[in-house]
Amino acid sequence: MQPKNMLVLMSDEHNAKILGCHGNELAKTPHIDALAARGTRFSTAYCNSPICIPARAAFATGRYINQIGYWDNADPYEGSEPSWHHRLRDSGHEVVSIGKLHFRGGDDNGFSEEILAMYVVEGLGDLMGLVRSDLPVRGGAYKIARSAGPGESEYTAYDRDITARAVRWLKAAAAKQHDKPWTLFVSWVCPHFPLTAPQQFYDLYAPDRMPWPKLYGQAERPVHPYVRDYAGSCNYDDHFDDEKVRVAIAAYYALCSFLDDNIGQVMAALNDAGLAGDTNVMYTSDHGDNLGARGLWGKSTMYEEAARVPLIMAGPDVPVGVVRDAPVTHVDCYPTFLECAGEAQNEAERTYPGHSLFDIAAGAAPERTILSEYHAMGSTTGAFMIREGHYKYVYYVGYPPQLFDLKADPEELVDLGEVADFADIRARCEAKLRAVLDPESTDARAKARQQAQIARHGGRDAVIARGDLGYSPPPGLPVDFR
Repeated sequence: MQPKNMLVLMSDEHNAKILGCHGNELAKTPHIDALAARGTRFSTAYCNSPICIPARAAFATGRYINQIGYWDNADPYEGSEPSWHHRLRDSGHEVVSIGKLHFRGGDDNGFSEEILAMYVVEGLGDLMGLVRSDLPVRGGAYKIARSAGPGESEYTAYDRDITARAVRWLKAAAAKQHDKPWTLFVSWVCPHFPLTAPQQFYDLYAPDRMPWPKLYGQAERPVHPYVRDYAGSCNYDDHFDDEKVRVAIAAYYALCSFLDDNIGQVMAALNDAGLAGDTNVMYTSDHGDNLGARGLWGKSTMYEEAARVPLIMAGPDVPVGVVRDAPVTHVDCYPTFLECAGEAQNEAERTYPGHSLFDIAAGAAPERTILSEYHAMGSTTGAFMIREGHYKYVYYVGYPPQLFDLKADPEELVDLGEVADFADIRARCEAKLRAVLDPESTDARAKARQQAQIARHGGRDAVIARGDLGYSPPPGLPVDFR
C-alpha cells in the first residue's frame, strides 16, 4: 500500500441508525450513502465512551479511557498523551484540523494548524458532571425541547463555516507541493442539539410521520438503576410532550441531512481538486444519541443508539461495496491513519489496543475484546461494555449487569442481565472484561480524580452553582449557563 492523503470527516452525536446506508428508509443522507457504496461500511462500530471529551480523547490517542484518564467532560485532552496528530506532524506530514476539537485549548494538540477550533468552555468544561453521588438535576435540560424545530442556530452557522473552510483548504492543497501525504480532520457539530434545523432540510420530514421512540411510555421504560440515574439527572424528557417529541425527531433527522449536505460539498471539493485518487476518506461520529428511545435523550448510555457510531471508509485502498460486521471501535483509527500515511508503528504503539481498519476492511477479524466505558455526568458508577459474538454485555460497579442478544433482539428490548438461563454467558463476558481491566479499581480511579477536581474548583456546591451549559458555543460566542 502506497502512502496516501487522509480526509477524516467527523460529526457530533450521530445515531448510526439515522442513515440510509444503515437501512433507514426515512433518512435522506445521499452523500454518506454514496461514500458507503464506493467503500466499506463497518456495521458494528462503537465509540470508546459515549460522551464528547472522553470519546474524542480515545479517538486522538488510540487508547482506552482507563489507560489515558480523560474520564469526563471536565477533563479535556491537552496534548500530554501522544496522539496520531502529534505522530504524523512530527514525522513531517501536514496535519490540519477544521472545526470542533473539544480539547482544552491553548495547548500543543499535535496539529500543524487548528482552524475554527471549538475548545471546551473556559478550559474547564462541564464541572457539574464531576459529581457522581446524589446526582444534581441538570438545569440546562430544557434546552433540547425548547429549541427543537425549523430555523437556524449558532451550530448550523458554525457548520457552514467549517464546510467553507474545508473546501477552501482542499483547493489550496491541490496547488501546493507536499513532501509527504497530508491528513485533514474536518469536524462538524451537527446533529448535536440544539435541534434547530434549517428549513429546507426540516421540510424533508413531516413531524406527524416520524417514528415514535421505542419503549417511550412510562410503563415501558427500563427500570435498571443506571438508566434511572441518568434519566433523573439528565432529565431532558421532563420538558417534552407528544407533539414536541415528533418535532424533535424530525429536526434531528433534518440535521443529519444538513450534515450530509456539508459532507457532500467537501467530497465534491476533493474531487474537483483532483485529489480523490490519492486520498482515503473516513466518516464517523464521536458517539450517538438516544433520540427519545426509552425516554432518554443525549448520549451517556451503552444502548446501540448512543454507543454505536457510523464508520465508513472509501478511497483507493478500501474495498468497494463491502460491509464488515467484525466489531471495531475508535481506537482502531490511530493505526489506520499511520498506515495510510506510510508510517510504521513504533514499539509503544504496537501495544495499543487498535487494529488497522484497512486490514479489517480487507477481511481480517482480529481476536480481541472491544471496549466502551463511561464515567461521566448522570452516572453514579462506571459502565463497561464489551461484545461477545452477538451478545452485548454491560458491567456496572455495584449494579446488576445488562445483557442483550443483538441477533435475536437488535433493538435491545429484552434485558437478559438477570435471567438465570444466561448466567454462563454473563460469566464468560465478565471474565473477558476482567482480562482487559479491573472495573472496580478503574471506577475508583475515575472517582478519585473527579473528587480532586471538585476540591480544586471549590467543592460540590461551587461546581453545581456554576450551572449547566447544555452545549458548548462555537468559538467567539458567549457562554450561556442554564
